[in-house]
Amino acid sequence: MKKSLFFVLVASQLLLLSCKSQYQVSGIERTRVLVDNRYDGIANTEAETFIAPFKHVVDSMMSPNVGKVARYMAAQKPESELSNLLADVLVWAGKMYNEKPIFGLYNMGGIRAALAEGDVTYGDVLDVAPFENKICFLTLTGEKLLELFQQIASTGGEAVSHAVKMVITPDHQLKSVLLDGKPIDPKATYRLATIDYLAQGNDRMDAFKSKMDVNSPQEESNNLRYIIMDYFREQDKKGIVVDAQIEGRITIEN
Repeated sequence: MKKSLFFVLVASQLLLLSCKSQYQVSGIERTRVLVDNRYDGIANTEAETFIAPFKHVVDSMMSPNVGKVARYMAAQKPESELSNLLADVLVWAGKMYNEKPIFGLYNMGGIRAALAEGDVTYGDVLDVAPFENKICFLTLTGEKLLELFQQIASTGGEAVSHAVKMVITPDHQLKSVLLDGKPIDPKATYRLATIDYLAQGNDRMDAFKSKMDVNSPQEESNNLRYIIMDYFREQDKKGIVVDAQIEGRITIEN
């Protein structure tokens, strides 16, 4: 009996050793895959038949166009066309709330899809901004604003509007920042536009916990997806195809 138990224990140890992996994770990379009409040529009849009864209802809700975009746009750090566009939309929206923010801040993690060149639909905007985030205007002292930019640098960059020029180091430290071409005065106050999620201090944006004079309307109409759609519709009425460029808003020091 003892010998049998001994052999069972030895066999168990050998089995565990044989199953032990000799591999270690050395790094992780990720990317977003844009699913667009390039895949339309690969048909699945069974899936199409199953989806058919629901497709008309979904398409009627998601397919209306809200405007056009000039190029493929995706979000990536430290800066990208899509993140620049969305931060600028926050500033643009100020006029609807009698606000004049000096800059806008949108989190990269909240941008959940890319935009393909051409028509932009309701569904496309919903993919980009699927969360129930509302626009938010608030005031920070210059001292707290400098802390905020340090926190933005620590994440490797977030979506900031046109007024911002930041330089960060490769290890994510803030080296310099200008706002409308000027240094930030620690004793002054600054009005900015963001989303209520960030205004609560989420995504490591602790400086927002010192916010003042908050204007954060919570009705559904203030959801970012509707504001983005309104921006596209306004540009479309003017005959403008929406575009954005990488401008050096956030650069990494060589």
